[in-house]
Amino acid sequence: MPLKLSLKPGEKFVLNGAVVQNGDRRGVLILQNKASVLREKDIMQPEQAISPARRIYLPVMMMYLDESGATRYYDEFVQRLSEFMGAIRNPEVLSECVAISKHCMEREYYKALMLCRKLIEYEDQRLGNVASSVPADRG
Repeated sequence: MPLKLSLKPGEKFVLNGAVVQNGDRRGVLILQNKASVLREKDIMQPEQAISPARRIYLPVMMMYLDESGATRYYDEFVQRLSEFMGAIRNPEVLSECVAISKHCMEREYYKALMLCRKLIEYEDQRLGNVASSVPADRG
């Protein structure tokens, strides 16, 4: 099933590890086969991984963008997820953590990333970070 991306003028995204930028007009890109695509708003820089949930997001993002090198990031992911789960008591959030782990074990990294966004939102609500954006506060 093709993936259709509607791009804003100047919007950047990563496509199989390459940073691509749209031109000065809105554009549409249709990918006909499987590819690792991540919009600029979903890309986290290492220095933005400043909270426990973001420290889970970062290695999952790296596994997604560099699937052939995913084993390099997996141990950090497991450590960060274990730490997070050790501090959480909310059954719904713990269930999301288990689902993230399952998706990563099945190499379904994009699905895991989308669930990681929920962890970040939960964490931001608990910490009162109402102005932050997912995956990282860019302000």
